[in-house]
Amino acid sequence: MKHTPETEAKRYQVTETCVAIEYPNGDKDIWGATIELNGRYPLTGYTVNEKCKELVYFISGQGKLVVGDQEILVKKGDQVVINPGEKFYWDGELVMFMPCVPAWYATQHKEVK
Repeated sequence: MKHTPETEAKRYQVTETCVAIEYPNGDKDIWGATIELNGRYPLTGYTVNEKCKELVYFISGQGKLVVGDQEILVKKGDQVVINPGEKFYWDGELVMFMPCVPAWYATQHKEVK
């Protein structure tokens, strides 16, 4: 078992519209963060995770997820899975919990046009 108390969480201002609150656990198989979104992320284009699968649960708010050319409206209580290699962006007022498998790491996360 691994326990990460809230006091050990690290808050990162990713862009002016996106804050990530990471819970470091040292596990290479799984990673989790709470994402607070107030607008679009990324600001332009798309983002893609080359290795990680993301399970996203929407804690509050509403908005949209655009994966490739497919637009999905999302709201509190919804859940989506984003597969490795899918390019996507978020837009809305959302709080999300996002575990990633394997554990998320910055060098496999890319912004693309």
